[in-house]
Amino acid sequence: MSVPDLAPSAKVPIVSTAALIADTIHFDLAPASQMSPYRIFLRIPREAPPPQGWPILYFLDANAIVGTAVDIMRVQSAYPRGTGIMPGVLVGIGYPTPEAYDSVRRSWDMGPPPGQTYPPHTEGGPEVRTGGADQFLAFIEDELKPVIASRAPIDGRLQALFGHSFGGLFALHALFRKPEAFSAWVAASPAIWWEGAGIVGEAERFAARKEANPPGRVLVLAGEYEQRLAPFQLGASDAAERERGYAESRIVDNARAMAERLANVPGLEASFQLLEGENHMSVLPGALNQAIRFAFGSP
Repeated sequence: MSVPDLAPSAKVPIVSTAALIADTIHFDLAPASQMSPYRIFLRIPREAPPPQGWPILYFLDANAIVGTAVDIMRVQSAYPRGTGIMPGVLVGIGYPTPEAYDSVRRSWDMGPPPGQTYPPHTEGGPEVRTGGADQFLAFIEDELKPVIASRAPIDGRLQALFGHSFGGLFALHALFRKPEAFSAWVAASPAIWWEGAGIVGEAERFAARKEANPPGRVLVLAGEYEQRLAPFQLGASDAAERERGYAESRIVDNARAMAERLANVPGLEASFQLLEGENHMSVLPGALNQAIRFAFGSP
């Protein structure tokens, strides 16, 4: 793909091409139940797979973070003796859009049922609905996983899921609804407060059926400035409004409490991590780094 000459005054013409994400392909995959496809980003290690197959990390909001995830993985897994990160497969789930997020579709896909309907995000746009998380989980489990397994040998015992914000909420819902689907879950800045904090009731019901909970590991993360103003926000015109939002969502307190609740579930290892100096969006690179360490780190 050609792009405009960046130096038209140079004596020697410069031919520019679009930069690509290293060792990564993408393809669109539509669920059998709907026409709108997902954009799937896939990175398979160049090395020969281990006898048991590759460990794998599925991550949401791939349009926004796939480049970061791939760079973390390819740099660190190349030096496992120094980083502790072993090679593995990355699968990013996104949407066929040039934007970082498709806010309408992700609201439906990642919102646990029963869900609600909200006004359009933009004038003349569609209503925003939540509640489609079970269908999204079924797509990942029943349609996406077989496609990935047809392209690379996968170790079914080592499958991890990462999500941030709404994606973190979905990761928790996936754990509670279908705990056998993954062996590790990373929920970064999960929107636990969303729609009356219904996910807390899910967690309590999950903990109550202890005999049905297979072993697994859960990491819940949040940024230091997700529940209080960051230094650059102090004195800003919207500071009071932000403080009210923090008091309502209580992302840090809710995330810590969720990890503590899950740590009491037999067979489930759960922990909380606070990433210092980060806000709700800047937390993403650090959270991804921790998710990759969680999924691919040496025992």
